[in-house]
Amino acid sequence: MQGPTSHRLAVLGGQPAFDAPYHVGSPNIGDRQRLLARIEGLLDNRRLTNRGPLVQEFEQRVADIVGVRHCVAMCNGTVALEIVTRALSMRDEVILPSLTFVATAHALQWQQITPVFGDCRPGTHHLDPARIEALVTPRTTGVLPVNVWGRPCDIDGILSVAANRGLPVVFDSAHAFGCSYKGRMMGGFGNAEVFSFHATKFINCFEGGAVVTNDDDLAQAVRLMQNFGFSGRDQVTYVGTNGKMTEVEAAMGLTSLDAMDDFVERNRQNYQAYRAGLQAVPGIELVEYDERERCNYQYVVAEVDERITGIGRDEILQALAMENVDARRYFYPGCHRMEPYRSYFPNAGMLLGNTEDVLDRVITLPTGTAVSPDVAGVIAGLLGRIVEQGAAVKSVLQQASGIRDDAHHRGLRKCANYRW
Repeated sequence: MQGPTSHRLAVLGGQPAFDAPYHVGSPNIGDRQRLLARIEGLLDNRRLTNRGPLVQEFEQRVADIVGVRHCVAMCNGTVALEIVTRALSMRDEVILPSLTFVATAHALQWQQITPVFGDCRPGTHHLDPARIEALVTPRTTGVLPVNVWGRPCDIDGILSVAANRGLPVVFDSAHAFGCSYKGRMMGGFGNAEVFSFHATKFINCFEGGAVVTNDDDLAQAVRLMQNFGFSGRDQVTYVGTNGKMTEVEAAMGLTSLDAMDDFVERNRQNYQAYRAGLQAVPGIELVEYDERERCNYQYVVAEVDERITGIGRDEILQALAMENVDARRYFYPGCHRMEPYRSYFPNAGMLLGNTEDVLDRVITLPTGTAVSPDVAGVIAGLLGRIVEQGAAVKSVLQQASGIRDDAHHRGLRKCANYRW
């Protein structure tokens, strides 16, 4: 690893700053021996699924952390969204943001529920309560806001609008486990919240998710639906599917929870290193966390203002990739610009100006236990160098793009002239 001050940028002919790639969302592993001991135990017990002891322990620990009565562990967060929205009888149309992972929209569309995309509030990355009010129709049956990056949306504002309209609210809190809103842990807001414990999340179960709620009847319905509707050994009382978490997933989840404080502290240190390193970089603004609240710091997000940097977000990403820094442009291009929604709602972008503006500026940077604060500092330094030498970087990238385009067109002409 080379220091940023002595390093010649790889895009300008230098060697990459890192020998191997640093990725956004590289999995946290935790104590391997504790994980392997749990796996040995479940193999000895021959209890691999069907809400075994490890799943039950995981559910209780999650419920205790977020302060809710019920946690129903799931095979993944997408199925958790599908089941809880179905349990709340959502149908026809549901309002949600476009600035989210596409699974949020797919969980609705999979059930033939129409996702209605609402714009972000200006200056935020979250669904605007005022836009919810404007989008409600007689077909609206629910609201699905997203606590993106683990930063809470305007929960009170959204709940107020929904209550006035008599609409249930499920919060997609895939990013927000271990975070708080006005001093209260996220998990108990709205009718229910959904967490993701995917491999890229700071607490992971390999794959996994959960529905958390204080609604006893809703929890019972969700638990029935995620296990084929079985209410006893051979009694089916509900239409259901298979959304169960396995014991090996719970083993990984419990091992992650054991190390939760360490994971959060490493994320916080990395965030602070990026924050210090980016303060003097013009045109790159870190999305900051409210440190008065509980945060998991699992995403380091910045916005690129090309009017100031003189170099675009995508060009910065290309230059970073050449340094073995796999930064990302989450959640580009937005759900409304992905299929099938792009075909269903070709003019949606006209109502999503704030969303599109954010999606064209956002960059997410590597963090987690695979990254040290020193590495974060080097990456921040690389960003500074890329912006400082933006004109030269742009020139090289544009020349390379021109060469590729020229080669592509030559290939097309060759194919066109070939006699079949």
